[in-house]
Amino acid sequence: MNLLRPTLLSLACLLASPALVADDLPSLGDASSAIVSQEQEHQLGRAWLSMLRNQVPQLSDPQLKDFVESSVYRLAETSQLQDRRLEFILLNSSQINAFAAPGGIVGVNGGLFLYAQTEAEYAAVLAHELAHLSQRHFARGVEAQQRMQIPLMAAMLAGIVAAAAGAGDAGIAAIASSQAAAIQEQRRFSRQNEQEADRIGLINLEKAGYDPQAMPSMFERLMRQYRYDAKPPEFLLTHPVTESRIADTRNRAEQIKQPGGKEDTLRYQLMRARVQLIYEETPGIAAKRFRAMLDENPKLDAARYGLAIAKIKAGQLNEARDALQELLAKAPDEITYNLAQVELDITANRLPDAKARVDRLLTLYPNSYPLKQARTDLLVKMSQPQQAEKTLNDLLQSRPNDPDVWYQVAEVRGLAGNTIGLHQARAEYFALVGDYDQAIEQLDFAKRRAGGNFPLASRIDARQKDLINEQRMVKGMLR
Repeated sequence: MNLLRPTLLSLACLLASPALVADDLPSLGDASSAIVSQEQEHQLGRAWLSMLRNQVPQLSDPQLKDFVESSVYRLAETSQLQDRRLEFILLNSSQINAFAAPGGIVGVNGGLFLYAQTEAEYAAVLAHELAHLSQRHFARGVEAQQRMQIPLMAAMLAGIVAAAAGAGDAGIAAIASSQAAAIQEQRRFSRQNEQEADRIGLINLEKAGYDPQAMPSMFERLMRQYRYDAKPPEFLLTHPVTESRIADTRNRAEQIKQPGGKEDTLRYQLMRARVQLIYEETPGIAAKRFRAMLDENPKLDAARYGLAIAKIKAGQLNEARDALQELLAKAPDEITYNLAQVELDITANRLPDAKARVDRLLTLYPNSYPLKQARTDLLVKMSQPQQAEKTLNDLLQSRPNDPDVWYQVAEVRGLAGNTIGLHQARAEYFALVGDYDQAIEQLDFAKRRAGGNFPLASRIDARQKDLINEQRMVKGMLR
């Protein structure tokens, strides 16, 4: 983790380079675009994301990833965001946090699900973060600070980097100890950005069909919970909550609120139960908590689902089966319930039953990432790597930038005896996590294996040149 801050803070300063603050940048209709173009933001964001992926723990749960991505894209549809080339990272941290980085990078801590009690509260946080992107606060921060003789990007990205690393505001202090005046100006600008993100986020929240009161309600609960804590969660360090901010968002929410705004969904609560299981000490403790919730309210299907998953993890399969049968009787085609039954069948070594269930669901939801991933896992367990590779190749059509998928592609190609494809997949994985030396080396291995297959060797060589150029570009940013 100590390596994270210097590397990313160096990247944060890239636009201070005269070569990148060019006089002939295309204007996109605002002063900020003359300093930092949207394409520069996009390139910066992808380079930053690859480094972040390489150094912070992540959650690879396909259902959670799918929920975060689909929910943010729905919010983006009604937002003011023009460039919707989004990339996501789901961090394995129980602390509440979410962030948006230049170029459409959206980060969510697992802990956000723990603290946001309803989907509207969860959406309120992400609507706020999307507002930072749509208003191009990153580029505007560069514009605001160009008059100041300091690295233009460091103060803007340091907070995001520190948040991702769980380092509080130490990163900001480290780079700005001798620049108190500049940081004071940055903080003033950040407060303005927060107010604007609140205002625009509230509007987007209502447009997306949620109750905008969820934003002040969540702020208020967090302030009460951490009012006297010496070290509040990172989210409150980067998004300070005050009485005036709560009052302002509540007043604005009242003005824009329309009848029928959505507060919660069962799907969100199902995902929340999955996260609660991840961060519970043992499956047994989780089962007791879900059982207590059901004793209080037997109609809580999310608690029944959480209980079933906890029982599977504890090896108590009969109890898990009873809970799932009740849920599947209500919603026989619900993906989340069916995948829980698949997990139970795998644990009980009923692999054909599990595969038949996944294949049936795929006829109903042919584009489902979690179902395709489940089918791949089953085919590997059933010693059918060639079929698993076909499923993964199909999955890559929709998820070409997902390092989790490329990692598994490499494993499956290895099992299938596709050595050249193994090295190619490893190269893509390493490139996505910012390790270009390893990526380029893997393609060297692939070229040697390609031997006399000139067309294949040429394609591998062309991809290697692309990666060398990408590496050169990133190194240029870091100078």
